[in-house]
Amino acid sequence: MQQVNYLSAYPAALQQQIQQLIEQQQLGHWLRAKYPHEHQLSNDQALRDYALEIKNRYMRKSAPLSKVVYDPKIHVLKHALGLHSYVSRVQGNKLKSKNEIRISSLFKKGPEAFLQMIVVHELAHLKEKQHNKAFYQLCQHMLPHYHQLEFDTRVYLTHLELIGPVYS
Repeated sequence: MQQVNYLSAYPAALQQQIQQLIEQQQLGHWLRAKYPHEHQLSNDQALRDYALEIKNRYMRKSAPLSKVVYDPKIHVLKHALGLHSYVSRVQGNKLKSKNEIRISSLFKKGPEAFLQMIVVHELAHLKEKQHNKAFYQLCQHMLPHYHQLEFDTRVYLTHLELIGPVYS
């Protein structure tokens, strides 16, 4: 039996279902049936445009983003799937702030739905810093099936770690 690290917070019954798919060598088939295509957002500019489109649709009045990039240094097990950073500095007599979103470069390939879930998660941190009820309500406002996509993304990461790439 292989360890499913990304799913440790989920109920044992769900973990067992995924374990069965792994043992039956069906996990990749399950993922490809549910998410048949990879996205085409393979560079930082495309990712930035994508994130800004979502931000402008749901969070137009929130603080601006100064940077949105894929980051090869993010280790998904330690730092989750992406990072949001907020830096404020005094320049002269003005307070300047920068909001950055960094997404693991592991997600340069994969279904758009997973990338969308990560972008929505990081955008929600512009308004809600903590993972509280208001944070998850905002995520669901932007992406109604947010929780299902988070689970499926973790299943995808499990496949990558234990078996390898889902898409060739």
